[in-house]
Amino acid sequence: MNAGKMRGRIKVWHKEKFQNEMKQTDYRDAVFKEVWAEIIPQTATLQRAQAETLLSNTTHKIIVRYGSGKDIKQDMWITFKDHRFDIKFILNPYFRNAKLEIFAEEVIR
Repeated sequence: MNAGKMRGRIKVWHKEKFQNEMKQTDYRDAVFKEVWAEIIPQTATLQRAQAETLLSNTTHKIIVRYGSGKDIKQDMWITFKDHRFDIKFILNPYFRNAKLEIFAEEVIR
């Protein structure tokens, strides 16, 4: 693994549980951690919707060090420079515990 390729600082988000003013359990978006990563585009497709609207579906592979990413779960999401990526699955190549490959889909807002 070449650490020099990890030039992007990503934020990993999750739903944080808290008690609101009426003592009810509620959830809010919160930053779970920030880690260095390499972001590699994988696939892209264009879909035509109604009224000449184009939608894109873009997937990325996000590579992080195993130690800094081992507690990242599939129900979290990632942001990088105003782009949001929903995590689809996480892969530990060859079970070597050196790096994690996070496959994610970019969310176009």
